[in-house]
Amino acid sequence: MNKMLSRTAIRVALALGLLAIFAFYIAGVLPMRAVDQLERGSYDTRMALTLPGGIDPNVIIIDMDEKSFASQGGWPWPRSRFAVLINQLFDKYKIKAIGFDITFPERDRRTGIETLNDMAAGPMADIPGFADRLAQITPSLDFDTQFGAALRGRAVVTGYVFKDSVSSETKSDSLGLLPKPLVEADAAKVMNVPFYKYTSYTSNLDVIQQGAASGGYFDNSQGVDEDGVFRRIPVVQQYQGALYSSLSLELARVATGSPGASFVFDPPNKPLGANFEAVKIGNYSIPVDEHGRAFVPFRGPYPSFAYISAGDVILGTADAAKLAGKIALLGTTAPGLLDLRATPVGKAYPGVEVHANLISGILEHRIKHQAAYYNGIHFVMLLVIALALGFGASGLTPLANGGLALGLVTAVIGLGFALWSWGDFIIPMGSPVLFTFVLFLLLTFYGYFLENRKEREISKRFGEYIPPELVAEMAANPLAASMEGEKRNMSVLFSDVRGFTTISEKLDSKELTALMNQLLTPLTKVIHQHRGTIDKYMGDAIMAFWGAPLPDPAHATHALEAGLKMLTALRELDAGFEAKGWPKLYIGVGINTGEMTVGNMGSEFRRAYTVMGDAVNLGSRLEGLTKEYGVYFICSESTKNAGPADWAYRELDRVKVKGKNDAVAIYEPLGHKDSVAADLKSDLIRHRNALKLYRAQSWDQAEVEFYNLSRGTRPHKLYTVFLERINFLRRNPPAAGWDGSFTFTTK
Repeated sequence: MNKMLSRTAIRVALALGLLAIFAFYIAGVLPMRAVDQLERGSYDTRMALTLPGGIDPNVIIIDMDEKSFASQGGWPWPRSRFAVLINQLFDKYKIKAIGFDITFPERDRRTGIETLNDMAAGPMADIPGFADRLAQITPSLDFDTQFGAALRGRAVVTGYVFKDSVSSETKSDSLGLLPKPLVEADAAKVMNVPFYKYTSYTSNLDVIQQGAASGGYFDNSQGVDEDGVFRRIPVVQQYQGALYSSLSLELARVATGSPGASFVFDPPNKPLGANFEAVKIGNYSIPVDEHGRAFVPFRGPYPSFAYISAGDVILGTADAAKLAGKIALLGTTAPGLLDLRATPVGKAYPGVEVHANLISGILEHRIKHQAAYYNGIHFVMLLVIALALGFGASGLTPLANGGLALGLVTAVIGLGFALWSWGDFIIPMGSPVLFTFVLFLLLTFYGYFLENRKEREISKRFGEYIPPELVAEMAANPLAASMEGEKRNMSVLFSDVRGFTTISEKLDSKELTALMNQLLTPLTKVIHQHRGTIDKYMGDAIMAFWGAPLPDPAHATHALEAGLKMLTALRELDAGFEAKGWPKLYIGVGINTGEMTVGNMGSEFRRAYTVMGDAVNLGSRLEGLTKEYGVYFICSESTKNAGPADWAYRELDRVKVKGKNDAVAIYEPLGHKDSVAADLKSDLIRHRNALKLYRAQSWDQAEVEFYNLSRGTRPHKLYTVFLERINFLRRNPPAAGWDGSFTFTTK
């Protein structure tokens, strides 16, 4: 038990040690780029396997494609053309709202107004009426003003970009006019959130921005991960203390008619980045991380949205049914202007569709949420895995440990996909799977190279003696497997082949070797199957014992079962031996139980794990007596008393073997009582009665009983032995106080 607790403690310590390393990674102290990439890969896999697919019916893209440039002229278009586009979209096609994935920071110089003004002030100054006519046509040439006027009063969201650069000369690289912020700087001061901050911007001309309903930035530099893939978009960023909306968020807000946005913190009274949960617009909630980034809920690979040619809109030939009531984004797929991004659903994915996907996800409430307590979830998952493998592995086989690790991995993956699909909730997957794999290898390495070293040492010491299944038990309790000499109550077995000398003389050396191998192998297997230890082979003889090196309270039972099974196993060899022309073999088996000395004994040159003592010698003598009584199996009274209570035995005699003065009762084990035939049971009763008469020196009555038994249905050499002994004792009466025993003077 102490050994098991020690092994468990070491395994748990190893698991917690690995957990500590991963804890530093979770805390951001220890970078692990490979783990980061694995986690990103698990995110991409979840997304790829659960993409809703199809074309979104609510969001469309107005495409400035090659067809548009063919019909309306090449890029850049005059702002007047954009004015026509806007008028068509709202007046003819009745769209709900539109966002621009482009910006207009400079004046449209294609009108020629500046050139005409220069001419009016110069070469044309003296031409009568030129200045007046120029003043009359100037409004029709002010395309920026026309564009701004077309935007006015309509649900239009312009686009702009934030930058980190500042000119050393002007102290600012900003262009254009920023729209009204989502949250003013004074109000934003109460929020301690690490929003991404910028120092400059490129926005739209005042006349254009003032005409639009709002504006949103479309730069997503903070949304790209280390592998260059866009998975998130910052929906809120900061400039000079104020907070501004992304194009996606702002277009969704304008399209849904929400007057503003609110920020959700948990708890509400602590507006910290760690508590930042979501940005709300009307009835729509956009889950965000501590920086204000939202995961893009991609619908599928390109294209996931309907594309309408901008040229067809201007010409009025577009399909009105595809535009009415839709939220539109103006972008381009024309070569040279196409904005491509690497995303989980495509390595070259149009940037305008990234915005469209986020808008679509907002409207369909399917944006995934990585909670502010994500790191806490991460740590708890690894802790559970560490404890499960640390505690569970110590009592399991390597195969079972592998099953446990596989089960944990399956649970992590199953939980990850379940929360993703039904709760729009993101938990770590890649890191826990890797942690499980690494911890399994670590514990397996420890178990094999360190823990199992003791098992291998024990196997090396005892492998020739004991069955392999006992090695693991000994390794789990090595103190019980000491090779030091000690006295134990044990059982010993001796077996020997009858007439082996004669048999060996008839076979050549190769045949004799093959015969012995085929004989000893199954007999040894029987001994091992019954938890016995092989002491030694002595030519055709086997010596084995029970009760060491591991204690075995049922050693006598196991020895008896093995002895009986050895006789059965021997008969299973008959057909094979006969086919080879080998003789049929018979063995005698003797078993004794008693106190013996067991240990590693020998000289400095050679040692052997063996048993010795009077009880061992008696076991050897009992095997020799099998021939005297015409039986194949003899055990002592001590073995019978320590063996199974439901076995039947034939009492053979009381004997004094050579070198012993005390009489020992000996028995022939017959197996379970239920397996004994009825006529044999009757003979056993008569035999016990005959023995009583014999020991009472009632020679005539005993002789009649033994004679009748010898003439019955089951004659036996044993009865002849006693008949001869009765005749001898009539002529040579035993001394007074005779105990009924017979003394053998030979081994």
